Amino acid sequence: MTDPRRSVGFGSRFGWLVAVVWLVYLGQPVGTIWNHPPGLARDLGLAAIVVFGAGYLALFLRFRAAIWRRRSIPTGQSAAVLGGLLAVGTLTIPSAGEDWMVTLVYVSASAVLMLPTRPALGIVAVLAAIPVVVPQFVPTWEPESGVAFAVLLAAVAVFGFSRLVERQTQLLDAQQEIHRLAVAQERARTARDLHDILGHSLTVIAVKAELAGRLLEVDPGRAGAEVADLERLARDALADVRSTVGAYREITLATELASARTALRAAGVAAELPTSDVELPPARSELFGWAVREGVTNVVRHSGARRCVIRVRLDEVEVLDDGRGPLVDGADGPHPGHGLLGLRERAEQLGARVVVGRGQGGRGFRLQVTFAGGTP
Repeated sequence: MTDPRRSVGFGSRFGWLVAVVWLVYLGQPVGTIWNHPPGLARDLGLAAIVVFGAGYLALFLRFRAAIWRRRSIPTGQSAAVLGGLLAVGTLTIPSAGEDWMVTLVYVSASAVLMLPTRPALGIVAVLAAIPVVVPQFVPTWEPESGVAFAVLLAAVAVFGFSRLVERQTQLLDAQQEIHRLAVAQERARTARDLHDILGHSLTVIAVKAELAGRLLEVDPGRAGAEVADLERLARDALADVRSTVGAYREITLATELASARTALRAAGVAAELPTSDVELPPARSELFGWAVREGVTNVVRHSGARRCVIRVRLDEVEVLDDGRGPLVDGADGPHPGHGLLGLRERAEQLGARVVVGRGQGGRGFRLQVTFAGGTP
């Protein structure tokens, strides 16, 4: 699965260009300062406008870094930075005159970026009033309603931008969480399938190896046949693991019944299996196949049974034995095995129910998977 962080890579690397493009509007006060007669006021104005532009750009980059790193900037620190930016802008007044008020647009945008909504709105209102009110007290200045409008417009635009960045980070977080959950789910599915396959196959191999060891001296011919079966079973288990890893494995009721017959015979358990095939939908056939595999594995590994019965109907499969039975009637026991847990998960996905308990007469172990109705 593709890492979702790559989908926002361009924005995270080149988003700073947005701030650089806005600096073009400083051209008006820069031109006025440049045309001012040489002297201290002109030099101070040029230095101040350069520091102002660099400060605005640094402030924007710091805000972006804080957003991407999921960090917040303290309000007090943000207010101090904004105050410093405003103060640097006022240093251009001796050479820029009323054109210094263009810097208020950048301070307004920075306030919306850095501060909570309510304080930012108050600052924007004050900044928008300055171009209209202050010229009333300076004889050579004229009210700048255009600058006041630009202050408000910049605040609105930056507010939209900041919310867009916030939504983008939320989307990134959601994508990463989905990615993590998908990986975890796939790992759980693979672990469950490998447990079910290897648990059954290795149990049968262990039983056959024990049988071959007992027959080695008393019946070498039959021992050789059991060893040949061991080789075949080991190859089949390897093929199952490979196909599971490749997601190409197919479990069916018919194949599991055939495997169950071999496993029970090797364990010396009398088997009573269906003599005719039951036509089932593919999903139900697979689920019933898993049920037979889990039930037979439990019979061979845990039960100490002498007889095992497997019954298959259109809406039900049942595995019964005459062994020790479950530790707790009607439950998996105090520590359910991975196989039964995996079987329950598969059954729930298809709307079926898994029942575990004792057999007829309170003896043995009974595993049943049944559908209440409908065909998956």
